[in-house]
Amino acid sequence: MTPEDRGGVRIGVLVPFTNTNLEPDLMMMRPRGSTLHFHRLGNYDADKIPAAEQMAGLGASDISEDLRLICGVRPDAVLYGCTSATLTHGADFDKDLAVRINTYSNALSLTAAGCLIEALNALAVSRVGFASPYVGEINQLAIRFLESQQITTVNCADIGRELGNYGQGELSPDEVAELACRADHPDAQALVLSCTDMRSVEVIERIESRLGKAVITSNQAMMFCLMRTLGLEHQDNCPGQLFDLLKD
Repeated sequence: MTPEDRGGVRIGVLVPFTNTNLEPDLMMMRPRGSTLHFHRLGNYDADKIPAAEQMAGLGASDISEDLRLICGVRPDAVLYGCTSATLTHGADFDKDLAVRINTYSNALSLTAAGCLIEALNALAVSRVGFASPYVGEINQLAIRFLESQQITTVNCADIGRELGNYGQGELSPDEVAELACRADHPDAQALVLSCTDMRSVEVIERIESRLGKAVITSNQAMMFCLMRTLGLEHQDNCPGQLFDLLKD
């Protein structure tokens, strides 16, 4: 980044403290002139398997102090960068959290889970293949979340073993691509790769080229919704068919 790259939109990001991939993904897709400002969220045990109870606890935790700190940069937007923390509660909770963040920050507020829905709606997709590194109970809650927004999951693939908080982020891009292909189905219009700590953004174009379908990931969807809402121009560092919607 050079001095000329600054002075545009300030993006505040709330990220779980064990997450190692949200930051590099967003920096890779950063809109020209914007700056990224991260604040890490605690309120969960890094050594426990991130099952539904733990992720729901993170989503329900008090983030008022976290918001006070991230608002120190006077952000134009605040991203809530954990998908499962609100998937486990449902769509109404997710929307309410976005409203609460907006009320506190007076900034555009976007959640990872809400952005998945918005991205799918933008592509007019109603049937998906779903993949994640989550334990099975969270996948079922995610499918229910999508269904409540009129999106049907026609096939679901998980990694096949329980991954810890660090294990999710340690999956290789090749493993993520293979997982995505297992989630495909003839009736799926697109694939959803859910989790802000999974290395999905790096393989979006590889999967789309192989399967001929749009791929929507948590981090990509957040950046798409941010750019579309703020009217930021399309740029080549943002992968996937989704971003083609921003082209003139």
